[in-house]
Amino acid sequence: MKVKESMTGLTPYQPGKPMEEVKRELGLKEVVKLASNENPYGSSPKVKEAVMHTLSQVSVYPDGYARLLREKTADILGVDVKQLIFGNGSDEVILILCRSLLNKGDNIITAVPTFPQYKHNAVIEGAEVKEVPLINGVHDLDGLLNKIDNKTKMIFVCNPNNPSGTYVNKEAFSSFMKQVPSHILVVSDEAYFEYVRADDYPDTIPMINEYENLVVLRTFSKAHGLASLRVGYGVGSEKFIQSIEPGREPFNTNSAAQAAASASLEDKDFLDQCIQKNALEMEKFEAFCVDNNFRYYPSEANFILMSVGRPGGEVFEKLLQQGFIVRSGEALGFPDYIRITLGTAEQNERIRQELLKWLN
Repeated sequence: MKVKESMTGLTPYQPGKPMEEVKRELGLKEVVKLASNENPYGSSPKVKEAVMHTLSQVSVYPDGYARLLREKTADILGVDVKQLIFGNGSDEVILILCRSLLNKGDNIITAVPTFPQYKHNAVIEGAEVKEVPLINGVHDLDGLLNKIDNKTKMIFVCNPNNPSGTYVNKEAFSSFMKQVPSHILVVSDEAYFEYVRADDYPDTIPMINEYENLVVLRTFSKAHGLASLRVGYGVGSEKFIQSIEPGREPFNTNSAAQAAASASLEDKDFLDQCIQKNALEMEKFEAFCVDNNFRYYPSEANFILMSVGRPGGEVFEKLLQQGFIVRSGEALGFPDYIRITLGTAEQNERIRQELLKWLN
């Protein structure tokens, strides 16, 4: 048996090292994971109650249409329920988009470095991937436009970008959308949308009314703290979203995930607290970098990409030995950097002190 040629040489997505694995390998009693951009404050207390309620119905298929979650999300966003498509994480929505639009010989355009699943899914469909390097960590929108040809089907803009945390502002994105041909889909991946502090971040949902070739991706994995339950969604024009619905697997979001996401939407106070804490901790990390002359990329997410002047792999290993799991920039396209997910105030202070202790 032989798999399709486009999959030859592809590697599965590599997440951060699991805490239990690190404990076992290094003989550590405590490990702090700051590698996967998870919410260190967990999820709303209402989530646990909602999930527990679903346990009595585990023998029953989930609502394949996710009606309750769909209606709540649509109401908050001010869109029609038919403008939403839900996925097993926003990762699956990316897969559905690639499955629905791409044929062998087509191409997509992305930044580099950015979230790798755009390229991964496009390659599986036999499409070419055109990559445009970031400029100072930010998407080069003119560069993306210059790559467009008659085979281009999709352009991905990760905003804020993972792994740099940088963002494309409202003016730049609006200008960009005006120049993209209407038959090419633009995907604005906004997984870290809730954490954004910048006043000039683009308000993309209303833009969908003007641009039928715009789809916005968001997730419950990050700020909402539901990473293990896997639920994300895409928002677009009703016509387009309904055209790709056949590419969605039946029952792709489970009952617990739907209930948890619905409950999380009802607890705005908890979400706001998480966002405020993240903003405060980001200010502390930025000040730490400035005070110690460490290079860093200003971040609108819940992680910071920073350099202490040593290879990322070396810093990763040193921190790992002390029980901190971060991401080495060597695997993310930034060899001299590490990406640190912001944890609690206590966790962040500990890792900063550990870095100083080692470097001094």
